Amino acid sequence: MIKSMTGFGRCEKVTADYKISIEIKSVNHRYCDLNIKLPKKFNAYENNLRNIMKKYAARGKIDVYVLYEDYSENNVEVRYHENVAKGYMDALEKASASYGEKFPGAELKYPTATELIRLPEVVTLEVNDAIDESLEKAVEDTFEEACRMFREARQKEGEHLKNDIKQKLAYIHELVEKIEQRSPEILAEYKQKIMNKVEELLGNKQIDDAILATELTVFADKVCVDEETVRLHSHIKNMEDTLSKEEPIGRKLDFLAQEMNREANTILSKANDMKLSAEAIELKTEIEKIREQIQNIE
Repeated sequence: MIKSMTGFGRCEKVTADYKISIEIKSVNHRYCDLNIKLPKKFNAYENNLRNIMKKYAARGKIDVYVLYEDYSENNVEVRYHENVAKGYMDALEKASASYGEKFPGAELKYPTATELIRLPEVVTLEVNDAIDESLEKAVEDTFEEACRMFREARQKEGEHLKNDIKQKLAYIHELVEKIEQRSPEILAEYKQKIMNKVEELLGNKQIDDAILATELTVFADKVCVDEETVRLHSHIKNMEDTLSKEEPIGRKLDFLAQEMNREANTILSKANDMKLSAEAIELKTEIEKIREQIQNIE
């Protein structure tokens, strides 16, 4: 199924011990640019999440936000570092022994326990970063569900794009048929124009058929767009077939749209007629609209 590169997915898992919230957002990008923002304790599982995402998206700038709240009471520990406290006390005694004689009356005063634990690194607050297998699985399961919702959103948007492009292709097909119908009329009108001009200049004298045929052949070669319209029909059919494929098709559609635009440019450059020029301009406009839509397709 055709998928848009714009999508959103969210999933949340809540237990008595924790809450895991995951959001996925994506916009257009030429390649797959995946950015995952994780809590520090989940960093080791980034590769696993990247591998999971490969099943759901091939292109797009994808941002993943993983939030974690720990409700358990054993995730934080207050730790007293006795060696650090002893180091402070030893340093105080050494300083007193070294400089006490230089400052008479300055007696050594030991800090109180309250003062001691306020010194840097004597007491630290440490978070338990250990992750058990059940929590790891919970993160991956939550992420997988967010990915499924993300994929569904992209598929839904992709279906809208597909229908819109098909409508535009049908209109382009009509424009190409109008151009095909107009081309013979241009040649007939040019022939009549030559004959009228000759009659105006030479009176009743008839123009030589060989000269007229040569002139018409040269003119027809300049304005003939048969090759371009045939290729346009082929590109339209190819694009319609491609829209029904399951794999990522954005790059192929973009290439086909470029080829269609090239043919439209050639038709416009050959156009020697107001009606044909108007049809060619309308053709280019519709192809450009399709190219804009294709930029959103994976």
